[in-house]
Amino acid sequence: MLASMLSAYRGREGLLVLGLPRGGIPVAWEVAAALGAPLDAFVVRKLGAPGHEEFAVGALASGGRVVVNDDLLRALRMSPQQLRDVAEREGRELIRREAAYRGGRPPLDLAGKTVILVDDGLATGASMFAALQALRDMEPAEIVIAVPAAPESTCREFAQMVDDVVCASMPTPFLAVGESFWDFRQVSDDEVRELLATPTTGLATATIRIAETSAEAIDRVAVDAPRGVPPFEALEEIIGEARIVLIGESSHGTHEFYEARAEITKWLIETKGFCAVAAEADWPDAYRVNRYVHGRGADRSSEEALAGFQRFPAWMWRNVVVRDFVDWLHDHNQRNESVGARGAGFYGLDLYSLHRSIQEVIGYLDDIDPRAAARARTRYSCFDHTSADDGQAYGFAAAFGAGLSCEREAIEQLVEMQKTALEYARRDGLIAEDEAFYAQQNAQVVSNAEHYYRSMFGGRVTSWNLRDRHMAQTLQALLRHLDRHQDGPARIVVWAHNSHVGDARATEVGGDGQLTLGQLARERYGDDCRLIGFTTYTGTVTAASEWGGIAERKFVRPALNGSVEELFHETERPEFLVSPLISHAATEPLDTVRLGRAIGVIYQPATERQSHYYHVRPSEQFDALIHIDRTRALEPLEITSHWETGETPDTYPTGL
Repeated sequence: MLASMLSAYRGREGLLVLGLPRGGIPVAWEVAAALGAPLDAFVVRKLGAPGHEEFAVGALASGGRVVVNDDLLRALRMSPQQLRDVAEREGRELIRREAAYRGGRPPLDLAGKTVILVDDGLATGASMFAALQALRDMEPAEIVIAVPAAPESTCREFAQMVDDVVCASMPTPFLAVGESFWDFRQVSDDEVRELLATPTTGLATATIRIAETSAEAIDRVAVDAPRGVPPFEALEEIIGEARIVLIGESSHGTHEFYEARAEITKWLIETKGFCAVAAEADWPDAYRVNRYVHGRGADRSSEEALAGFQRFPAWMWRNVVVRDFVDWLHDHNQRNESVGARGAGFYGLDLYSLHRSIQEVIGYLDDIDPRAAARARTRYSCFDHTSADDGQAYGFAAAFGAGLSCEREAIEQLVEMQKTALEYARRDGLIAEDEAFYAQQNAQVVSNAEHYYRSMFGGRVTSWNLRDRHMAQTLQALLRHLDRHQDGPARIVVWAHNSHVGDARATEVGGDGQLTLGQLARERYGDDCRLIGFTTYTGTVTAASEWGGIAERKFVRPALNGSVEELFHETERPEFLVSPLISHAATEPLDTVRLGRAIGVIYQPATERQSHYYHVRPSEQFDALIHIDRTRALEPLEITSHWETGETPDTYPTGL
């Protein structure tokens, strides 16, 4: 698995693989043989605590480099003499092993070379850190650390020190390196000598190396998707009769993702009978668009209908692609509704619109039931001590006792709305029922948003899960509502980021207990649900540099080695779809744990690895992936000088 994740280095001039004996040598041999690179041992010895030799307080590397953890030495009250005794003992063993393993051969010259440093895993990282310090003295051009298993925190720490870190798995919680192996028996000196004597280069290893790289396997089963839109026959094979299709994006500001998603959605509406788009957008702002596409409301154009999207990041929905799609949906509905057919709607799934939804609930009740409106005003007045639409300020005050908690009032209003919804809906037919449903969902948003904003100061996973549970709850309510007015079961397409659309159980964040809309949809709808993701290798993107910042056109750095995006780039195809549902041969290359890139509304190239990558197993995360190798920034309706000018691409990673 590790060797396949390093396939981008195959054929690189000046490539060397170093294994840390003994356990790292069998792993390093597999990597070296797969890449056709020379292999050597780089001996490192742990400096173990007295009586607990496997617990490293430091390490000793080739060349006499010693690294110790001062905090551990103090905590264990280990004396300088004890440390010297351990270092001398391990130093003698280091010299013995170097002589035994190398058999008189001189060590490889590392100057100016790309060195892949391999161990069987990382725990504290002491041995690897010592090896790294010793390696730097030998002046390699590039250092790559590659291990089958490590804690996420350790991988992130080493990512700051070397050119690339590839961890095949990062279990949470991390118990021990051996937990990630099927066979973790002790490796003997004889095995090390035998492996080091077995060639990893030349014709002798031709039958041992990977017969077909993962990129070659993907290329063999990929389906061309011009401009990101696969042949509709391929989509038919993937989607079938599914009622819920979630289509993602690996950034919130890429033109091709939005455009391809819109084209696929048009086909779903026209050919497959889908009756709604449910977007990662605020409920009241999206419903304003819904009124427009159904020929209701005061807006006279798509741009006016999208004017409700004022909250950061406005460009997510106020952009040229969404505007053109809203125009198409309006025209499609006019044609359908002129012959008595029900058109397709546009709805929001998100919960950030706390104060906006309060206004919508009260506004609806003012028209339909003034007494109920007065009760709503009294309950919602609890939120008046925070500025308009500043949910975070409310959440902070309520979470830390600096302001009232309005949980009880929000729930009371929601319960009343649920009790009276049917009565209100019966008054004036279908339109009245839609408006009653809209108001009830606004009350639901207020209740869930109140909980969300309080929780966001308590824990990232808790607040994330509340948000995705709300989106799943809204999707379910929308499905029930639309079911009552369709000839058959309602079918909905969801637009959201890959990080919401993908199944959390196939990602490292799932180990922390994080849920996603895609996971919740799979659990509820089973085979009636399909998850489709988008990826890109490089290009430009519309994003901000900080929360609340202006929209900028930023250069997207080429994807990191060991990532899904880099794997797809290796196929040299410009745009394609790959799915195990079309070809089972796609399963194996997509079943390897890889890095996956996620750019939200903020892009921070300087901290690319830490800010925008997490480990994923693509075969289980999505039912299908669409890759567009080079993409361009999404064009906002309001273009600023920063966006127009754009960002000068740098020559990552050198910066020269």
